[in-house]
Amino acid sequence: MARRYSKKASQKVKRAMHERKRGTLRSGRSGRKVTSRKQAIAIGLSEARRSGAKVPKRRSSSRKRKTGRRRGSSSSKKK
Repeated sequence: MARRYSKKASQKVKRAMHERKRGTLRSGRSGRKVTSRKQAIAIGLSEARRSGAKVPKRRSSSRKRKTGRRRGSSSSKKK
């Protein structure tokens, strides 16, 4: 089976994680310090995409919305 992520992509994520641990990783527009592990991974992957590394496409935001709707519909049942 082929690799899903390239070595270059994993290096970018590794660098972003180290920066997060040191407290020097900043988010894009606002420049706030990143403390979330997931956000650090996302920043590393987006940098890898920009540099042309082999990284799968981003998930569509419609998936997140669909799961939220499903949860909300259970609360509207008749009692």
